[in-house]
Amino acid sequence: MSSVHTVEIILGLLVAVALLTAVAEKLRVPFPIVLVLGGLSLALIPSLPDARLDPELVFILFLPPVLYGAAWLTSWRDFRRNKRPILMLSIGLTLFTTVIVGLVAHWAIPGLTLAGGFVLGAIISPPDAASATAIAQGLRLPRRVVVILEGESLVNDAMGLVLYKFAVVAVVTGSFSMGGAVGQFFWVSLGGIAMGLGLGWIASVIQCRLSAVPAVEILFSFLTAYAVYLGAEAVHTSGVLATVAAGLYSGWLGPERLAAQTRIEARAVWDLFLFVLNGLIFILIGLQLRTVLSGLMGQRSWGELAGYALLISGTAIIVRMVWVFPAAYLPHLLRLTHPAEPRPSWKAVTVIGWTGMRGIVTLAAALAVPTVTASGDPFPQRDLIVFLSFAVIVATLVIQGLTLPVLLRRLALPEDGEAEREEREARIHAARAAIVDLERIANDEGAEKPPDSLLESFRNRYQQKVDELLRDQFEAEAKGDAQAAPMSTLPLMRWIQRLRRDGLAAERRALIELRKQGRIGDEVMHKIERELDLEESRLTP
Repeated sequence: MSSVHTVEIILGLLVAVALLTAVAEKLRVPFPIVLVLGGLSLALIPSLPDARLDPELVFILFLPPVLYGAAWLTSWRDFRRNKRPILMLSIGLTLFTTVIVGLVAHWAIPGLTLAGGFVLGAIISPPDAASATAIAQGLRLPRRVVVILEGESLVNDAMGLVLYKFAVVAVVTGSFSMGGAVGQFFWVSLGGIAMGLGLGWIASVIQCRLSAVPAVEILFSFLTAYAVYLGAEAVHTSGVLATVAAGLYSGWLGPERLAAQTRIEARAVWDLFLFVLNGLIFILIGLQLRTVLSGLMGQRSWGELAGYALLISGTAIIVRMVWVFPAAYLPHLLRLTHPAEPRPSWKAVTVIGWTGMRGIVTLAAALAVPTVTASGDPFPQRDLIVFLSFAVIVATLVIQGLTLPVLLRRLALPEDGEAEREEREARIHAARAAIVDLERIANDEGAEKPPDSLLESFRNRYQQKVDELLRDQFEAEAKGDAQAAPMSTLPLMRWIQRLRRDGLAAERRALIELRKQGRIGDEVMHKIERELDLEESRLTP
């Protein structure tokens, strides 16, 4: 295949991603569902070429930015508060799903070894929170449910892919030692986390010394994601865990170290890049599915394939529902939880159990299954494993994805209002911090002062913010008459710019302090921070 033809194929795939997403928006159907069905439809067009990727290239190309971007936006405070349910799902359920699906697949599918069954189980074990939240968008899930789903997705991707690599090694080499695997698991996991934190720290030090050019800093963030992954893999630790750890560390420091304009542009660039990656991988597996099916048709009938797909998909869905209720209530019954921790409602547990949609990580892992073993023989049942992985994605996205909005409406899950309360507190605190900073400027004896009328104007602006936020709680009016004072020798516009910048900086420091104290989560902080960044970007240099 010529280079020009390859470029034409890539451009064609991007066009398909754009069109399918537009169709999803028009039909008001979540785009992951349309993309996965679009990929399936493309696989049935005979004239389209086969799109083959090196399995190792799939992991290196797709996973680092996806994991790094998700970790960057994860609230460490919310994760820590909900660590028990998150770890029960991300570690316990992921391991449970891998084992049960592996055993069922080995028992039900002739010719599939136990190690091959575990490969399949590990591939489909991690649900994708991005798919779930995209589907539930606009349905206003309780904040705690969203935090648990996003936290689970972040950790279970790492857990599932670590299990996946062990299972693949067992198939490729033909040998497996439980003792050696346990020791290697701890080295891979702990070493990966340590590498991620270390490389994340080095990257943050380098980034602080870069010139304040947004394009350079954004490019460096992409390079950091790939460098951390490749660096960890080079020393035989988990690149996945390293990337997640580096993303969490960098995301925590980002509000203090990145300029406002950099954050604005970075979010737009990262959103576009991740959108393209998500779309491409769904399309690519659709194109590969035709080759997979052609290889399977000589070995198994359509009826067999459909039966296996229903069995594995049903097992994955049922295993999650079976796990979530004991995991939610047993710790309370055994008094293993803090007395102040609320007992989850059965409605919330049901929603968490039903949001087990699989997505990009399952697709990437399926595409990355090696084609040959260490001896040079074809990887046993690779086509069947890829086909069943795709079947689970289709079943969970389409069946669970389309019924989740109906389930949420039927359950009428009450909102907890936590995000709104935190947002109101953060805005009030930030505005009051700006007022305090104005008083500092007004009372600074050793520096030139802006006109009192201008200071009063800014005081009123911030006080109005506070009054509006507190309108439902109390009624207050900004008071105080400024005494006339001589105009400063500084131009009026320079004072306006300075007061605005100082006020925004004070608001930003207050937000960061609230996050450090654990009083607000990263979602609220990032939302208000973006507003402050946009306001600062409108100021002249």
